[in-house]
Formats: sequence, C-alpha cells, structure tokens
Amino acid sequence: MTSAADANVIVIMPAYNAAATLERTVSAIPRDIVNDVIVVDDNSSDSTLKIAQRLNVHTIWHPHNVGYGGNQRTCYLEALQRGADVVVMLHPDGQYEPSLIPRMVEPILRGDADLVLGSRFAAPGQARAGGMPLYKIVANRVLTGAENWILGTSFSEMHTGYRAYSKKFLMTVPFLRNNNGFVFDSEILMQAIHFGFSVAEVPARSIYFDDASSIGFKPALAYGLRTLGVGGRLILHRRGIFRCNRFEP
Repeated sequence: MTSAADANVIVIMPAYNAAATLERTVSAIPRDIVNDVIVVDDNSSDSTLKIAQRLNVHTIWHPHNVGYGGNQRTCYLEALQRGADVVVMLHPDGQYEPSLIPRMVEPILRGDADLVLGSRFAAPGQARAGGMPLYKIVANRVLTGAENWILGTSFSEMHTGYRAYSKKFLMTVPFLRNNNGFVFDSEILMQAIHFGFSVAEVPARSIYFDDASSIGFKPALAYGLRTLGVGGRLILHRRGIFRCNRFEP
C-alpha cells in the first residue's frame, strides 16, 4: 500500500486537434494529488501544441501522426522515464471528468488493482444521461459482452478511455507491441487479464458535446471488428494454435 502523498501520480494526455478543450481540461486536474501532466501532441493540424507549451505541463510533439495507440506508447514511456508510480490516461477533449482522478488512483495505491477503468455503465443510465449516442451504447454493450465471454470476466464496460495503470503493470505488459490505432485500448485490457493483473472499475460520467472528440460510425465499426479479431487471436494463443507476441511475456 502506498499513500497518495508518497506516490508519483502522472496524468498522460494523448492529444490530437484538442485546441478547443485542452486548457479547460488541464485546469480541472487536481494538482494536489497529481505530480506531473504529460501532453503528447500527435502532429495536430490546429494550435494544440502551442496551447500545451504555455500550460504547466510537460509537452512532447510527434513530427508525424502515429495514431491513438502510437501516441499512448509515447505517453507511457515518458511517464515511466519520469518515475511514475501511477499513470492516469485522461483524454484532453473534456469528455471525462478530471475530478475523478483521486478515485481512479485509489485502488492502485491501496494495492487492490493494477488497472482501473472509469466505467460509464457502472451506474445504470449514466451513459445515456451523459449524451452517449444510442448506437454507441448498443455497440458498447455487444462488444463488452463478447469480450467478457472470451475473457471469463464480468466488467460493466471495456471500452472506456479513462484508465489508470500501476508502474508494475506498464513494466510488465508488452504494450509496445500493440496496434497504433484505437484497438490499442482493447489489446492492453485483454493483456491485463491474460497476464493475471487485477482490474477494478470506478463509476465515471462522460459528457458528449460539440468539441468532444468522437469517432464516426465507419471507424467505430472497424474498431469493433478489430477488437473481436484481437479476442480471436487470444483464444488461438491460449489453445496453442497460433502464437501471438502481444500475449507473450
């Protein structure tokens, strides 16, 4: 068990075209528990980088766009280099509430979990109340159900972008082998279960509004199919039919 006062808690923000929301989101981060904030700009076409550079954050920029998963890799590597004990991923679009960070890190500091998910479905009706489109709710439920069946778990949501990781988790799970796209989130969660890490859920509220980033129907469909593909590869890996390096130590 580690106290909040002794732990080095770092918030990472994988940013792409987040100029309209970045400053507001950063200003809402509770700095009494967060020691450092890392913003990684993935070659945005707007003023995201300029805004980040004048805020009280550590800024990194990519000269080329590497995608959501590739951005996360840079974020986690930099957080580990800066001595993080707990790493919280917070999207810079303001869709998730920064005020929830203390509750996100608490299970890790207590030693009860190595990965914490901010679930929009832990409280009934919360996702719809936050403005999540109906088709996304249905897709989320179907995909989460399929993944729970594959993994033998019972999570309320497996597609939240609000997550907290322990240092031990990031030092063990081979996330550097993961996809550059959105399916990175599904891969790292399946890796967590496959490698036997403890995962906890915390009720979280998301807010959908005009400036919040959101992928369209076609990219969402592709993400869903790729997620099921990762699940299929995990099944084949576990049965020894086809080895996958994402699930190798």
